[in-house]
Amino acid sequence: MKTNVTVWLAAALLSALHAQTLNAQTPSAAELLRRVDENEIFSTIQYESDMIIEYQNRRYVKTLKAWARGNSDSFIEFINPEDYGTKYLKKNARLYVYSPDTEEVMLISGHMLKESMMGSDLSYEDAIENEKLSARYTPVLTGSGVFNGREVWILELTAKKKTESYPTRKLWIDKEHGDLARYELYALSGAKLKEFTLLRAQLIEGRRFPVEYEMRDLLRKGSKTTFVMRQVALDQPIADSVFSQRNLER
Repeated sequence: MKTNVTVWLAAALLSALHAQTLNAQTPSAAELLRRVDENEIFSTIQYESDMIIEYQNRRYVKTLKAWARGNSDSFIEFINPEDYGTKYLKKNARLYVYSPDTEEVMLISGHMLKESMMGSDLSYEDAIENEKLSARYTPVLTGSGVFNGREVWILELTAKKKTESYPTRKLWIDKEHGDLARYELYALSGAKLKEFTLLRAQLIEGRRFPVEYEMRDLLRKGSKTTFVMRQVALDQPIADSVFSQRNLER
């Protein structure tokens, strides 16, 4: 009897130690979300990108140059022949587009921000977003799993404010590198609206930054958009003149 009690106590002790070890190795939901922000949120960015749109058995390739500073200023210029000279400027929480066909500037606001940008799977507000998720969402670690052969943590995020376009998000975070391997965006009803899949991350300025990824708008049947970024420069000074109305109309 004494031996059985000893064995039971030893097993209980080992189980407790194992649980403590697992808890020590498992990061908190807040820590995981902080890692995502540290990799993906920038003070400034400059890059060139191909935006490859596949929709209803057709394929379109658009090339753009982009500059952004914080979550307040951004400037995008399309340089492929079909869209050459089309420009977007985000300034003082307002988004403007310049069309070379009409030579006019138009303000994009309200429900228009949710519309497709240049026929892609991203909305205008998706394209210009650069704000920390940790400031906008409350995270819960719901478990772990495997995605594309990589071990991942799984987070569910709930918006802190009712004004968020996506009240709920689900994130798959690479355990080794901290990459945001996949995320899903949900409506208030619980319907899944969009899917993001990371195709390639690159070490830039000491962080792993997503330079190739795929986005699907599930409300558009047979649609996906792939982004391939080049010449990415993070946290480098950008002249104020880039984010000006004059640059937009020039």
